Amino acid sequence: MTALPLEKAGEARGELTRQRILDAAQKLFSEHGSNGVSLRAITAEAGANSAAANYHFGSKMGLLEAVFARHATGIADERETLLQDCRAEPGRPPLLEQIVRAFLEPGMRGQHGGNGFARFRGRMLAENTEQTRELYARYFNDSTGQFLDALQDALPDLSSHDLHWRFHIMLGTMVYTLANPGRIQILSNGDCDPSDPGQALDTLVPMIAQLFRNPTMSPARTSETLHDINSIQAK
Repeated sequence: MTALPLEKAGEARGELTRQRILDAAQKLFSEHGSNGVSLRAITAEAGANSAAANYHFGSKMGLLEAVFARHATGIADERETLLQDCRAEPGRPPLLEQIVRAFLEPGMRGQHGGNGFARFRGRMLAENTEQTRELYARYFNDSTGQFLDALQDALPDLSSHDLHWRFHIMLGTMVYTLANPGRIQILSNGDCDPSDPGQALDTLVPMIAQLFRNPTMSPARTSETLHDINSIQAK
């Protein structure tokens, strides 16, 4: 077997070290948050030194962004690709279901989805720091805007206000499903399992599509509905 030239061998070792640091950072950031772990702890977990981390990422904040970017970029790109393939034609699911699945699937089952990054995302969202908001804006705003436009085109009678609230509910459903705290497994005696992405997507896509389709309720009608529910519960 021919040995790699010294320069190439050094590059390969450097990339392996970089990936180990990224993996260690994702694990520790997921467990302790961005403020709860030091660069020294990350490099110790990775079996590397601080000089290597500084060389590859510049700082702990640079490392945090690198962890976020290596998956977020792929998710956004995959979403855009799937969205471009959405179209209304015979033999395909309804357009709204296609759009919803195109948004959810990359983060739940795609190449860059999965529980490791999902836990990291959940922790970052829970911290709600300025940097987290900037990262989400930088890496997701463009693709998210495309989906909001596609949903508005598919639902021309839905107000922008209601569209954004329903999109908010979809985001919350996705994040909680990915975080998978285990509550639904307990409540359903194991019948519902968010760790099975196929089951989760097949269940959530039609539910969320129906949420978007539901007619807008006026404030007065909403109050009447809540009054009816409270009356039933009181009986």
